[in-house]
Amino acid sequence: MTKKAKSIVGGMTILSVSGIICKLIGMLYNVPLAHVLDDNGMGIYQGVYPTYNMLLTISSAGLPVAVSRMVAHYIAVDDPRNARRTFHAAIGLLAFLGCLCTLLVFLFRYPLADMVHQPEARYGFVAIAPCITVVCLLSAFRGYIQGQQNMVPTAISQLIEQLGKVFIALPLAMLGARQSQALGAAGALLGITLVEGCALIYMVILYLRKRNTLGNYQQDLEAAPRSKRGLARELLHISIPITIGACIVPLSQFVDSAMLVERMVVSGLDRVQAQAYYGLYQGLVIRLINIPTALALSISMSLMPAISTAVALHDADGIRRQSGLGLRFAFLIGLPCSIGMSLLSTQILHFFYGTARTAEQLQKASELLSISSLTIVLFTVVQTTSAILQGLHRQRLPMYTLVLGVGMKILANYFLVALPGMNIHGSPISSIVCYTASMLPNLYFCMRYGDMRFDWVNWLIRPGLATAVMTGVLLLLRGLFPINHLTTILLIAIGIAVFVASAILFRAVTKEDFAVFRRRKGRI
Repeated sequence: MTKKAKSIVGGMTILSVSGIICKLIGMLYNVPLAHVLDDNGMGIYQGVYPTYNMLLTISSAGLPVAVSRMVAHYIAVDDPRNARRTFHAAIGLLAFLGCLCTLLVFLFRYPLADMVHQPEARYGFVAIAPCITVVCLLSAFRGYIQGQQNMVPTAISQLIEQLGKVFIALPLAMLGARQSQALGAAGALLGITLVEGCALIYMVILYLRKRNTLGNYQQDLEAAPRSKRGLARELLHISIPITIGACIVPLSQFVDSAMLVERMVVSGLDRVQAQAYYGLYQGLVIRLINIPTALALSISMSLMPAISTAVALHDADGIRRQSGLGLRFAFLIGLPCSIGMSLLSTQILHFFYGTARTAEQLQKASELLSISSLTIVLFTVVQTTSAILQGLHRQRLPMYTLVLGVGMKILANYFLVALPGMNIHGSPISSIVCYTASMLPNLYFCMRYGDMRFDWVNWLIRPGLATAVMTGVLLLLRGLFPINHLTTILLIAIGIAVFVASAILFRAVTKEDFAVFRRRKGRI
């Protein structure tokens, strides 16, 4: 394995471990928060968060990717001066967008609160408004450092965010809840703002300590310094289609929230039952599905700057090698996560929600999770192929394929959820349709523009065989153990161990893949 490939695998590993830990801490944070805030307080909290997420996506989803790609490009062509100028242009652009969104949320806090039918949510909007600016600036630093293919600071800042929720946001929620539920929700949201500020301070300190790192790269004296205005225009050109693509999924979730209950009523359910099913699906199933998606994001964040570097150097072999590595790991990670979560859906739900939900609710959620988990591998491949295409300067293509997928999802929801006997079960099937419709053209375009062939043996057959062995063992064992916390952990550990051993046996992973765990001098 080349040094560059080791760097990619190392970045994937670091971000994967950090991402899973962050997701688990996030879930553990939500449990005590639900005890601190009653249904009204959680309603206010959940009413503010989607609006905040949407504005955050609009202002900062695409630009960090663009920064990472451009910084990687300029470093590859021995032009660290323009890499720095790219970062400075991005800081100015993201600061402007963040401040604009913060100001809009503050000025329109009353209409926004009315829009979510929670008048007291105005306090929450005020508390979370500065967070948009903070996260925009944070994303600029993350993109700059990721462009240098160093993923450790991003992982540490993510851990700061999640731990801060437990030790800062939760106490503030408890303090505010003594006065009212509205102030409790506002306290939790203010805590998120402060936590993101802590993560930003960490990144700023790291940047100030390491800002001369680019001095280690040779400067091509013939490379002309680019104007910040020109760099800003290029950043926008790259980031706008990525941002639009990032907004599509939240928009589809918004459509789901308005569509699924109504279509379930058409299927014959009464509205109360339909709303209960929707709450189980969004509150339990989707939240669990989001845990392994951190692995998909880790692949894409590590892969894109590496491919951008290969493109800058006109290294066709490097593009094929790194793209193939990313796709191999996408299937290697996605397949066992999908099948494992599907097989252990009942055990996993009892582990997290056994005392908070009735047996009937857990059974329904288990049925939904066993289907929904199959989207994990599809989503992982979609994220990976999107990163490859973005690195190849084809950032519009993932946007188009995601529009296609979401359109198919809405259409499938409309018909499937309305079928008697199908109702809410139609939604995870629609998600499978969505990501399949996005994945297949993405793979085609990666093969075409990356000038490579689909490696059936290394990408599908070997990981598939290892997954099949894991499946057989879990099917054999899951009926032998009672459902409790200890046996759930044991089954997951056995599944992971069997998969890793089988992957080594079938050469889905090699000794070189484990080389990244060896300590290397001088590595941050």
